[in-house]
Amino acid sequence: MPLAVSLLSLCQALLISGNILLIAVSPLIGAQLAPAPAWSTAPVATQWLGLMCATIPASLIMARLGRRRGFMLGNLLGLAGVGLAIQALSGERFLLFLVATWLIGIGIGFGQLYRFAAVEAAPASLRDRAIGLVMGGGVLAAFFGPWLARHSRELTEVPFLGSFLGLGGLYLLALVVLSLIRLPSPERTHGGGEARPLGEILRQPAFIVAVTAALIGYGVMNLAMTATPLAMSAQGLHFDHVATTIQWHVVAMFLPSFITGRLTARFGVSRMILAGCALLVASALVAHLGAGLGGFHAGLILLGLGWNFTFLPATGLLTEAYRPAEKARTQAANEFLVFTTVTLTALLAGPLVTALGWERLNAVLLPLCVLPVLALAWRHLVLRRQGPQITPH
Repeated sequence: MPLAVSLLSLCQALLISGNILLIAVSPLIGAQLAPAPAWSTAPVATQWLGLMCATIPASLIMARLGRRRGFMLGNLLGLAGVGLAIQALSGERFLLFLVATWLIGIGIGFGQLYRFAAVEAAPASLRDRAIGLVMGGGVLAAFFGPWLARHSRELTEVPFLGSFLGLGGLYLLALVVLSLIRLPSPERTHGGGEARPLGEILRQPAFIVAVTAALIGYGVMNLAMTATPLAMSAQGLHFDHVATTIQWHVVAMFLPSFITGRLTARFGVSRMILAGCALLVASALVAHLGAGLGGFHAGLILLGLGWNFTFLPATGLLTEAYRPAEKARTQAANEFLVFTTVTLTALLAGPLVTALGWERLNAVLLPLCVLPVLALAWRHLVLRRQGPQITPH
């Protein structure tokens, strides 16, 4: 495996560490600054809104300037957002904090493309393993992110200001690592061949299944995860319990990444996505049937596993749906659709958990988990009638 893939994995670890910190503290900051409880998850929603706004520009910028410059730009935008967040916390300004998390989200949107950079840096035969190794960087983040959240929130007199000082340090370190990475030029990775109309690309069964699995896996996971700190706080559980639950959830999200590629190669994309959907259903059932600290732990672990077994195989499947000249537009469309859904789930998390409660919220998630199964069944019928609709690289 090329050194660049390992360095991208480290960058992913730094990115996810910051995301975990934000997941743990942003809803609580929102509850502290927001004018009403229903707006407590608005900072999480604006973070995802920023990510959504970045999806199309990030892919197009990297096609023109290259992956490394694009990733460095993303980290600089994240640092600008950290500066605004520090000002917002110091002045207790809710709207400014929303702008700050939006800008941080834009930076995160650039970082979401680390997994595609790994595919380009590795030999074709190692595609799924490269994706897994980069996403596996989240395992380090699963321990470092909650530790940073716990130990930085009270470093200063202003609550949570130390958390954003730590977040800025993560982005600075990522800039240093990126300066050491050598990645293929955009001419090599995005050039060559004739590009088809975007509509034709998006109608392919491979693209539709990849997007459906990714957006349902990520959307269901994000809705439940974003609501978790509020649900646990409502039951009187301590912040340390919240951080620990999120920590093991993230371990479950990323630890299987080291073997997900091998499992996908052995059992196929369809079976892996089906397994992921089954785990998402199990998570919702556990959360619906049992509350308490143990229920939160079990439900969030199953939720993380379900995300891994849907999102990672979907990423690999997506790379089969485009030619090199179509890469930027196809990846941009995929990221936009997936993270628009994630943004909506983050925005809905606060109102839904407030109105429905934790158990009923998870009952609402159950039918959504079936949609990738239906997409796979439709693709199977199409391939039986017409043959595979896959475009080689």
